[in-house]
Amino acid sequence: MTKTVLLIDDEPDLVRLLDYNLTQAGYAVISAREGASGLDLAARHAPDVVVLDVMMPGMDGWEVCRRLRTSPTNPRVPILILTAKTEEADRVLGLELGADDYLTKPFGVREVVARVRALLRRAEPPIDAEEVLRLGKLVIDSGRWEAAISGKSVALTTTEFQILRALARRPGRVLSREELIAQSHAQEVAVIDRTIDVHVASLRRKLGRQGERLETVRGIGYRLRE
Repeated sequence: MTKTVLLIDDEPDLVRLLDYNLTQAGYAVISAREGASGLDLAARHAPDVVVLDVMMPGMDGWEVCRRLRTSPTNPRVPILILTAKTEEADRVLGLELGADDYLTKPFGVREVVARVRALLRRAEPPIDAEEVLRLGKLVIDSGRWEAAISGKSVALTTTEFQILRALARRPGRVLSREELIAQSHAQEVAVIDRTIDVHVASLRRKLGRQGERLETVRGIGYRLRE
């Protein structure tokens, strides 16, 4: 089945270039020139991945990213941020808002296509799709790509889910940041020093009291308390 890519960017030349190359790569492409219409397209078409510019008139990409993550229709859609901002603080902000990957301008078009392909691959159901992990009130269902607490679903991004699942498979054991990057397949996308820390902080917030079980082991990594 053909995957759909939603482009949200106010630069018409860039949109045309990306549209052409993504179409050549076998994807169906829809596009919007500003945030509000991009959100409308996302709600109507439920794209498989979103490529999102930050600096746009009106609603900027940060707000679009935040709204996509709180949307009831497709909250886990992979999001690739495109921006001229190169500071680490901006990358961290994008991750905190729920972006899955980050490319700074200027970039090669083939790099964008490769990142889209990697994000779609990471979003596919895992091979062990029947696996269900139960740790007290917390249930992690690989087949549904879903975490739930006391039966209530928790909306996680792809990377957040994979990190939580990796820790839940080895309760009580410390996993280094490098192990978590490998097990969440984050090596396929842009990784900065604080990537895993930002995702774990987001997990703690989303899991509420269950998030207190995510423990930091200083200088090493993280573990999920049994």
